[in-house]
Amino acid sequence: MAREREGGRDREERDSEFVDRLVHINRVAKVVKGGRRFGFAALVVVGDQKGRVGFGHGKAREVPEAIRKATDAAKHALIRVPLREGRTLHHDAYGRHGSGRVVLRAAPAGTGIIAGGPMRAVFETLGMHDVVAKSMGSSNPYNMVRATFEALKNEDSPRSVAARRNLKVSTIQSRRQGVDAEAADS
Repeated sequence: MAREREGGRDREERDSEFVDRLVHINRVAKVVKGGRRFGFAALVVVGDQKGRVGFGHGKAREVPEAIRKATDAAKHALIRVPLREGRTLHHDAYGRHGSGRVVLRAAPAGTGIIAGGPMRAVFETLGMHDVVAKSMGSSNPYNMVRATFEALKNEDSPRSVAARRNLKVSTIQSRRQGVDAEAADS
């Protein structure tokens, strides 16, 4: 019995490390004999603000239940995103889902999160501080969130690139600094 309580407390502590943001709620109606029967669909983004983020979709007859289901689904679908200096992306990224297209760009310190609604929720729960994002095409929150996740999945850290190419991390980083210096000169 004591173990179960401790296990429950550990699970609550683990859950409390996550921040969740409600992105969108959709109300749908089913017409039945005697009137309409309403249902709700919720889109939730969950993250630990340290580089892990996930999204989930839940449907139920009541709003709180839909949000709970979406939050649980998001916690089971977490991905890890490498961040440069814990604040921005390592490189620009492009993502697409359906007709929703997004472009994510790394930004210098102090820029902040320049992004629209659903993408902003993803970046805030991810723990990113500086990013410039543009959404093109569909403004449907589901497509925007999925396109943003598609772009984030393509993000590579210099360490993973170095391992893949059998190079040293310093070699790859020195190339980046050379590019940054050229951009500053022009």
